[in-house]
Amino acid sequence: MTLAQSHLLRRGRFSEPGRIYLLTTITYQRRPLFIDFRHARIVIQQLRLSDLERACNSLAWVVMPDHLHWLIELQEVTLATLMRRLKSHTGIGLRRAGVRHEPIWQAGYQDRALRREDDVRKVELDTSLPTLCGPV
Repeated sequence: MTLAQSHLLRRGRFSEPGRIYLLTTITYQRRPLFIDFRHARIVIQQLRLSDLERACNSLAWVVMPDHLHWLIELQEVTLATLMRRLKSHTGIGLRRAGVRHEPIWQAGYQDRALRREDDVRKVELDTSLPTLCGPV
């Protein structure tokens, strides 16, 4: 999807506190930044900080070499605010750690609102890959 088409990802997006969402975001040009464990830990620290700030309740996450899957229960912010903070704070942290790529993240993100308990269990099982994953 081109940058000009990225607005299509936002069509129909609705942030509902208490709803469970699966969020996915990708590094710019799919650079495998998170092969380096230190870089992946920067992302994980921000996921945990989002919980402490009461932005969301993280249910599970998977940090892959070039993207992130994050299963959350949204709390006191919108999806856009949550993802903007995540990308901004991880970008700052990664630059401090020596990552010199500009930009760090691809524009936008994908979200999927989950509606049934079965969906949550299936998503948790599907994302329990062996790469820096786990319930928080």
